Amino acid sequence: MGHREDLLEGAKRCLLAKGFLRTTARDIVKESGTNLASIGYHYGSKDALLVRAYVSLIESVGETMAPGWGAGGEVSAEAGSLERFQAVWANVIRSVPESRGIWMLSFELILQGDRIPEVRRLLGEAQEEGRSGLVAMFTGVPEDEVDKESVDSEGRFYQTLLNGLMVQWLFDPDSATDAEQLTEGLRRVIAGAAGEREGRR
Repeated sequence: MGHREDLLEGAKRCLLAKGFLRTTARDIVKESGTNLASIGYHYGSKDALLVRAYVSLIESVGETMAPGWGAGGEVSAEAGSLERFQAVWANVIRSVPESRGIWMLSFELILQGDRIPEVRRLLGEAQEEGRSGLVAMFTGVPEDEVDKESVDSEGRFYQTLLNGLMVQWLFDPDSATDAEQLTEGLRRVIAGAAGEREGRR
């Protein structure tokens, strides 16, 4: 690996060990075996590097959320179906124990956002990418083919559910909503909306 990759991996380890606010440029240099000048050269600033490292950590969690694949490589639940909806959320919940540190880091950033406005701006820009990844998981559409309208509607819907679900599972796993309950809730909302439409006819 070159200095760029070494810095990214070192920054990820620092984030998980110390969090965003407590990680210094010297911590990253020590952990990555590089030098201070490398941070500016490759990433522009320590904060920009930490944001990139955080996004990379979140992306690694995202890879564990996709629905299971059958032996022939096909998705086991039909794209866009309630079965796929439940399968994705079951995988999200299953990933919580090993990704807990990453989610705790997410909430540190949410709670401390006012103290690090530049970081908040950079993360805000990265959120659209996260929303398109979520749409791809649930719909089966390749991420680079997801249109902006879907990102701004479905993507925001899934992201809102994800953030709320993580709050529950980090706070009290014993009372947190599971994938089956979340899917049944959506099923009832859909049925209620369909009934309302029928009543208007």
